[in-house]
Amino acid sequence: MKRKKEDIAILAKQNDIENILDEEDINAFRSMIPELRDSWTKKQIYRTEVEMRASVLNDGKFPTRASKYWQAVREQSVFFENLMGSTFDYRKNEVKIKQLQDRIKNSNSELDKEMAQIELEESLFARANMELVAKDRIRELKLWSKILKELDDGSFNKKDPGADQLEALRKRLAYKAKLLSKNSTATDAFNILSVLKTATSLKKESLKAIKNDKKVLKDKQTKLEKLLVTKKKKKKKNEIL
Repeated sequence: MKRKKEDIAILAKQNDIENILDEEDINAFRSMIPELRDSWTKKQIYRTEVEMRASVLNDGKFPTRASKYWQAVREQSVFFENLMGSTFDYRKNEVKIKQLQDRIKNSNSELDKEMAQIELEESLFARANMELVAKDRIRELKLWSKILKELDDGSFNKKDPGADQLEALRKRLAYKAKLLSKNSTATDAFNILSVLKTATSLKKESLKAIKNDKKVLKDKQTKLEKLLVTKKKKKKKNEIL
């Protein structure tokens, strides 16, 4: 970013903060200014890579590589949309800053100028915060990109999120079923086991369909081979005659 970011000590004026503090708190605040400046600039806003991998893409919710991939796609897409949305807020705030600067310059009322100055400082602080948020959004977007590349090993369908969903659903529910105990409610047990049974049945039907398709293909191939052999025999017979 070309424009230098506003310093927290400038945006949140020390004197203005001290106006609402008592003497003891003022001294405590002054001693913390370097620490507060450092914390404000380096604070974590969004998730770390550990949180993304262990909390978001955990094996319990996303037990297959394909399910992790498609969740990462969703996460990255949401962050991109939010980043785009924040650009509109940023641009509106930039216009507001110009309007306030113009108001301070041209207003005939000292009270109006004072109010405009307060609103300007508030908008400048909002601008600095927006920049920090945008920077951290980019950081997480880059991490999701890194994770997507790692997950993409060519073993699953990258065009259709539903293509490999059944296997992930079955594995996730099988894991949940293992956690059921005598203390589990009948509703929980029913919801988990009924969906697991359905997912397993669908999986079997899918495998059966694939097996049937392979059999049909093999039969067609066998018929084609027999037809080619017959044509060769006829051709050889005609050549002899």
